[in-house]
Amino acid sequence: MEALNLSTEVILTHPQRSLGSVQLDWMPQPGSFLELEGCTYTVLERRHRYQLRAGRYRLHQISLYVQSAPRPSERSLVNGHWVLGDASCRFNARSELIRCAVSPEGPCGNCRFYEMLAGKVN
Repeated sequence: MEALNLSTEVILTHPQRSLGSVQLDWMPQPGSFLELEGCTYTVLERRHRYQLRAGRYRLHQISLYVQSAPRPSERSLVNGHWVLGDASCRFNARSELIRCAVSPEGPCGNCRFYEMLAGKVN
């Protein structure tokens, strides 16, 4: 795949600055974690830039917008993707970016607001 051969610029969102360019052998999605020079970042956004060459648009550059974040200790697999926290709780947001509305920072273990979902979580 052409995208995997491109250099990817990693940009910290706050304060906004470039962390440099890296070669990745995978395509990070928003919510994914990226480790770079001993620090862990959450991918917030991925942007593609294209150039017109010989009458065709070709992928020219990939930019990842990230924020510094600790790697979460609690994750659940729901319908084939990872979400933060305990997905069996009624208040879980089923998101890669936020755990829940009641206690977004967590942890889920011993949370006084925990309520088991009525249905089964895959």
